[in-house]
Amino acid sequence: MGREPGSGNVMDDKGDTMMKQELKPLLTPWKIGNCEIKNRFVLTSMGGTNLLGWMEKNHFDKAGAEFILRVAKNNCGLVLPGCQPVYNPMFGQWLYQNKKMYKDLARWMPEFHKTGAKLFVQLTAGFGRSFTISRMMENIYTNPVVRAAAKPVMDLDKITASASASPNRWSDKVPSRAMTVEEIHEFVEAFARTAVLLKEAGVDGVEIHAVHEGYLLDQFTLPYVNKRTDAYGGSRENRYRFAAEIVQAIKGACGADFPVSLRYSVVSKTKGFREGALPGEEFTEAGRDMEESEWAAKYLQDAGYDMLNCDNGTYDAWYWAHPPIYMPENCNLADVEHIRKFVDIPVVCAGRLDPVAAAESIAAGRIDGAGFARNFLADQEWITKLINDQEEDIRPCILCHNGCFNMCHYKGVPNDQELSDSLGLARCAVNAETMQWDKHYIKPAAKPKRVVIVGGGIGGMETARVLKLRGHEPVIYEKGPELGGTFIAASAESYKGRLRDLLAWYRREMDRLGIEVHLNTEISSAAEFPDRELVIATGAVPRVFENVPGFEKTVEACEYLRGAEVGDTVAVIGGGLTGCEIAYELALSGKKPLIVEMKDDLIAQKGVCLANSSYLREWFALHETPVYLETRLKEVRDGEIVCVRGDEEIRIPCDSVISSVGYLPAPLPAEGRKAHLVGDCREVGNLRTVIWRAYEVAMKI
Repeated sequence: MGREPGSGNVMDDKGDTMMKQELKPLLTPWKIGNCEIKNRFVLTSMGGTNLLGWMEKNHFDKAGAEFILRVAKNNCGLVLPGCQPVYNPMFGQWLYQNKKMYKDLARWMPEFHKTGAKLFVQLTAGFGRSFTISRMMENIYTNPVVRAAAKPVMDLDKITASASASPNRWSDKVPSRAMTVEEIHEFVEAFARTAVLLKEAGVDGVEIHAVHEGYLLDQFTLPYVNKRTDAYGGSRENRYRFAAEIVQAIKGACGADFPVSLRYSVVSKTKGFREGALPGEEFTEAGRDMEESEWAAKYLQDAGYDMLNCDNGTYDAWYWAHPPIYMPENCNLADVEHIRKFVDIPVVCAGRLDPVAAAESIAAGRIDGAGFARNFLADQEWITKLINDQEEDIRPCILCHNGCFNMCHYKGVPNDQELSDSLGLARCAVNAETMQWDKHYIKPAAKPKRVVIVGGGIGGMETARVLKLRGHEPVIYEKGPELGGTFIAASAESYKGRLRDLLAWYRREMDRLGIEVHLNTEISSAAEFPDRELVIATGAVPRVFENVPGFEKTVEACEYLRGAEVGDTVAVIGGGLTGCEIAYELALSGKKPLIVEMKDDLIAQKGVCLANSSYLREWFALHETPVYLETRLKEVRDGEIVCVRGDEEIRIPCDSVISSVGYLPAPLPAEGRKAHLVGDCREVGNLRTVIWRAYEVAMKI
């Protein structure tokens, strides 16, 4: 082997480029018990990538299997499908009861093993008080007649049972009761019976979910949830007994050599019910602190677990387990490295992990495996591209949760999520194909056409990309000097490097595919292209409050993001996601933001994951950012704004005002022509709606 001068890459004897030297530790083998894993890349489990169904009657899931196989074929060493409740929340079926699906799994396993990867199926006791309650579920639970009728399909009393009586994370109307000892024993037996069937099907191991993220098993360990006085409450040994009995039962049924991993949150980072602790915050831990975790990790190892798959947090501090873009990179790494000192079994770290940092930690013996999840939703080939030094070709995850995990919650509203999203987790905002291969796939065009696309934002570029892959000849006309449209502003905040990576990826795709692009070219009429298939992707325009005196003094959100100067104290009008992200950026840059919002909560909108929204809400509270809810802007003056809250008129001093009050579609008039509308010019949405709609339009042409 030799190094190409100045490249940072290792060269093989034939001179072919290989993985960068600093990433090489990720390709070393390791063992979990007696099970050898070919490299250190671990796909950590995500709901929706299940092999045995998700929130439906259990069956061998072909879509989940397709995703798992794609990841395994692309150099992932250890693959964990989405977690499988041993008791199905829907229809009340125990996972061990459907024997046919294990036969289907057994027939599929040889194909999986051809990849050289290993498969651990993740099993969970369920959600307890963390079960995501929707308004429909509230209506079921609060009506005794409907609750009784729905019990065979959805037994909310059983599904939400916890260590002790406690409030649900999402709803005040569906509290949790304490599980009985008999129910605990029933679950322990179910884990063992399920593990036996998985082993017989050829699965390499199981992972228990979890003393992690505030799920049911974790609720038993956490002092602020578990108030029991029997053998499963009180002392540390009692609080961790449930998890210990599960691994002991599995080992007893499957043998000591059958690997059992544990998904484990090192520290809860939780101040109490529905209240997390932010990075760097001084607080009193209500859950598992580091001192207890040092003891618990060793206790769980001694109980029989062969690996700890680690991050931090609970559903009350959800941004640790599902880090949004505001969380620091490698946010869990230091805590996981610390806990590794207290055990002899391998430890995996997950949570916004950078591959270079992971490789360095593995090389130093501080962790054993590197866990990644959402990266695979955006690009199932990302490890292969990383190994082949093709990082620029990786379609990046932008940490938005918008396609994969958009369970959203705000004041007075339980999980506000479309049913299609509840049943279709693990899709991806930036990759319309992921887990939707039955309807989103590249089909060659029967009659290739030259297609005109007016607008070079993300919607226009995604349309062009898919059209080109199908065999059409798209041509983009963009009025600005560069491709990107409003996404240039949307990706401008200092913490949005992943969004800038996505923009760079799209621009690179336009070059790689040889797509014809005309910049600085404004199209004023659809009549300019009378004989061409036409796609309009001209975006939206800012909403203007014409009835508010002085509104013209405001700086529009995109203007600020594109560099417009503002003063020291800045009033942000509009507390939706965009306004809150602007206020967050203002604060990071040393300004003093304040937020004015007409609704009764910040980010009171569908599609924004609670992990994302709770971070921002709690960040503003911690840093004492003034927030005026249920407040309407009345007038903008020099040096102040005048607002109305109820019957009260409020004057708020400020140096500048940023308007973030929404957008209105602004399509190029089709002038009687048939045209396809893509993106915000059709209906203002989010990046997911833009990309998915663009993909679907391109498939219809």
